[in-house]
Amino acid sequence: MFKDSFKYYKARKPPPDLKDVIDVEKTDDPTVRKIAVSSECATHLKTSFGLKSTKNWNIYEFLDVPGLILIENPFTAEGQQEWILKCLKEYSKKPNILNIDAHGLLNDDETWWESCFGKSHNEDLLSKLRWATLGYHHNWDTKHYSENLRTEMPKDLTNLTNYFAEVLGFHQFKAEAAIINYYRMNSTLAGHTDHSEVFLEAPLFSISFGQTAIFLIGGHKQDDPAHALFLRSGDVVVMSGDSRLRYHGVPKILYDDSKPWNATDNSSIDRIDWQKAQSYILEARINMNVRQVLKPGQLNL
Repeated sequence: MFKDSFKYYKARKPPPDLKDVIDVEKTDDPTVRKIAVSSECATHLKTSFGLKSTKNWNIYEFLDVPGLILIENPFTAEGQQEWILKCLKEYSKKPNILNIDAHGLLNDDETWWESCFGKSHNEDLLSKLRWATLGYHHNWDTKHYSENLRTEMPKDLTNLTNYFAEVLGFHQFKAEAAIINYYRMNSTLAGHTDHSEVFLEAPLFSISFGQTAIFLIGGHKQDDPAHALFLRSGDVVVMSGDSRLRYHGVPKILYDDSKPWNATDNSSIDRIDWQKAQSYILEARINMNVRQVLKPGQLNL
């Protein structure tokens, strides 16, 4: 059952055996199948946003979890640096809503980034940032969206997600809401379903950076069995079709020695800023979770 698997992988003493966790880099599991990017996408879609050419992408589907897709790190090392910095420096700013807002830990003219990495160097605040909401802001109490809690989605994140959608054939997808999750090494994400959106037929895109996660996905009931897979820095999970409303969560974060965000130089990034961001990501995982809220043609709630 999902809850039993979650408890097993979450355990510290004794630590779980990871032999059954699916690793797309090594697996010969017949239920994991590589799928090709259409030649049209590989040829005609402009590659940008810090991504490798689509002809070099590895994309997998999971036959036991219909609709679940994994794009194995389509980002360049420089691209990973850019998106990690965006999540830390830009997406933690107003008008986005942060979990720490309710506690009055920042002054009105102060940002989380400035407080943690500026002159005050507030280390206590560093680990307290757990999430930011963008676009339609998810209300954690009511589990609903509303027009009263809506700000403009960042264009760069919208364009990135729409690009993934186009490559995978989800041509009508519109990025309208996002949750940025900030995990420390002892963090977990409890099992849940994402069902607050009006249009549940649209896929959900989940983009990971930093340390490795064990991602657990079950069925439509907590009593259903679950599958575990590794999500590494740069990996993109797409929950579509039958998988869209399945229980899923993150029971454990693991250190990744490969550090795929390492690059010799990136002239477009301030090196001092990157040193700060790198010090954070060595002990953390960031997840950008993007979804469509409205039905096609619907303008507001």
